[in-house]
Amino acid sequence: MIRRLFTALLLLSSFSSAQQPATPPAGHDAHAVDIPGLKKELFAGITEADFLKLGDKPKTVKVTLIATYTSANYGMNFNGHSHGKGVFTIPKDWTVEVTFINPSPIPHSAVVVEKDMTKKLQMGEPYFDGAGVPKPEVGISLNKAEFKFVADEEGEYAFACGFPAHAINGHWLALNVSADAKAPTLQLGDKPAVEAK
Repeated sequence: MIRRLFTALLLLSSFSSAQQPATPPAGHDAHAVDIPGLKKELFAGITEADFLKLGDKPKTVKVTLIATYTSANYGMNFNGHSHGKGVFTIPKDWTVEVTFINPSPIPHSAVVVEKDMTKKLQMGEPYFDGAGVPKPEVGISLNKAEFKFVADEEGEYAFACGFPAHAINGHWLALNVSADAKAPTLQLGDKPAVEAK
């Protein structure tokens, strides 16, 4: 099983990410992915409106990250986007509650790292305390996990897949922590940024 997953990872990594669009084509049904073995009930009913929401407490935001949400970038995407083409902007000192879902049999994970780390084969430890799933280098499959952290330092970061070689192949979204931001926003691809509600 492990050998087959590793072989699949090598095959995915061998493709040039420049050949695959980072976002699905217009009119694409995000749930009509053509990747076999997905446990679709894990993300049934989740839409773009669920990717970023205000939390139940003041200065708290909820983020949902779904690996393999579409077949874009050979499934190495969060919420259908890769290569930083989705940008979360979070006001400094807000608490971020993340729900990470991987409906795929191929392991993926989510960890917050400095943006430059996405150019490396391995992600290392989360930048903020608690900002990642347990053992991000191993990942999870056909499951979900939650984590939370305080975005207490301004800068450019990434929600990256911590499984070796995934982030360098585009499996990451941008995370900007800003002292100037008044509310959390999310920009997906070329669409305008949308404020959390």
